[in-house]
Amino acid sequence: MGAGHAHPLHLEHDSPLHRLPPEVKIAATLLFTIVVVVTPREHFRAFAGYAALIVIVAAVARVRPGWLARRASIELPFVLLALWLPFAGHGERIIWLGLSLSVDGLYGAWNILAKGTLGVLASLLLAATTSMRDLIIGLDRLRVPSVFTQIATFMLRYLDILAEDARRMRIARLSRGYNQRFLWQVKAFAVGVGALFLRSFERGERVYLAMRSRGYTGRLPLLSHRRASVAQWAASATLPLAAAGLAVLT
Repeated sequence: MGAGHAHPLHLEHDSPLHRLPPEVKIAATLLFTIVVVVTPREHFRAFAGYAALIVIVAAVARVRPGWLARRASIELPFVLLALWLPFAGHGERIIWLGLSLSVDGLYGAWNILAKGTLGVLASLLLAATTSMRDLIIGLDRLRVPSVFTQIATFMLRYLDILAEDARRMRIARLSRGYNQRFLWQVKAFAVGVGALFLRSFERGERVYLAMRSRGYTGRLPLLSHRRASVAQWAASATLPLAAAGLAVLT
């Protein structure tokens, strides 16, 4: 779990959000997302307020808008789906620029775009201000079932090793004349995937047994026993409480 396994979304900045314990940031992001999801799609001013809150949090965390915009492109497939809804929807229709659009489809498209974008941006801000190891520690402190944190821990620790194994196997296939453009050679790729799965499974078993023999109990060893203070929980509650206030007032 060393520094070599830092995920590419984490930004090494010194900001008030970076210094908050991970469990309070996870809880705040989850509660904010829940408020966004349960907000009726017709409350346009509430969504504008949520976007303003995201902008404020990004400024406090020193995360550039361009960085967020580039990585938010992960929701592009959902955007394409949303753009199709006004044409495929049923019920009342309106004419706009010669196009017949469904009113319910327009609301559905707006609902997907607004809530999906806000959720992605909130998740990106969480990832940008919290390292992967701290995220797992935060989940552990929030009493997430240990089986999930164990799986995430092993995945984080050995993801680079699996990627390197896959790269070496690909080079070996290419050196033997494998060409991925030929459909009849897909068997070699399938065999390679199966071999990688079996190798990973066996390695995981060996590592887990070795860790158990050294006293591993299923939870991460904490480098620090410092827990989030009441003030830190109160600071993190600002975002979901502000979002809830906007939902009620609008």
